[in-house]
Amino acid sequence: MIMRSIASCYSEHAIKISDSYRSGHSNQPKLSTNLIPSIPNAITCIYKAKLSTQKELLITLTWCRNLMGQGFIVDVGDHNTSSPSKLNSNSYRLQKNKGTRTFQSCNSNIEVFWDISEAKYDAGPEPIDGFYVVVFADSELGLRLGDKDEELDEKKYKTETPHPKLSLLSRSEHFSGNAVYSTKARFCDKGTPHDILIKCVREEGSESPVLSVCIDNKENFQVKRLRWNFRGNQAIFVDGLVVDMMWDVHDWFFNSTSGCAVFMFRTRSGLDSRLWLEEKNWEQKEQEKFSLLIYACKSPS
Repeated sequence: MIMRSIASCYSEHAIKISDSYRSGHSNQPKLSTNLIPSIPNAITCIYKAKLSTQKELLITLTWCRNLMGQGFIVDVGDHNTSSPSKLNSNSYRLQKNKGTRTFQSCNSNIEVFWDISEAKYDAGPEPIDGFYVVVFADSELGLRLGDKDEELDEKKYKTETPHPKLSLLSRSEHFSGNAVYSTKARFCDKGTPHDILIKCVREEGSESPVLSVCIDNKENFQVKRLRWNFRGNQAIFVDGLVVDMMWDVHDWFFNSTSGCAVFMFRTRSGLDSRLWLEEKNWEQKEQEKFSLLIYACKSPS
């Protein structure tokens, strides 16, 4: 499990950003005009839906784009038995722009309705409007995304049962391109979306790339001598929450075959908690946190 693997790299002795590696707080991101952020080629979102029967399901949508066009993969698993970072045998690739799919999973009859024929996109394979994806479990609404589902039979939405309690557990984005990555994330259900910018570029006079992390156009921290500080973590504050930002760029420098780096933002359960202590109870607690993962398949220049 990649989320667990990267977090387990950090212990009481993990690299922490010291003052010598950190810049002062800046109100402007240091993004040169000639650096265009990479565009993600796959985005995976994992939702937890709690139905009226108290049954909890993990619904995973992976948006992808390839030579065959746009599409997505849907997976429905049991919250208590499924790994939220790995698709299982109940995964189905839905390549058509519009359609329905029915299958069995978790002792439930799953129905998926979707229409992305007129979807609009920003950057990447995930639509932003003009689409819908609706998932039912035993005729009860489990997931409803998009803004264009008026044509669905209103009877499909059961009025006698409340809508499920739905939360986004994690979001993973896969990039390949230059070492500048831009995305948005909401760190809690009632929080606001935040602009996140990560760049790993070599500054003038520097022999090693510098890692910079900006949120909402403000630089939160900077790591110099990245070739030596290739793993580390830094706690930041967003929406009153403690968020651990972890990075692992080891393979960028020392693995000539894969060259893939991982950046992760993960909310912490409290101000007085510790990253390495929470890791001991990862299996029990991870569903209560939100994680944003960025996979970057490009060596920094």
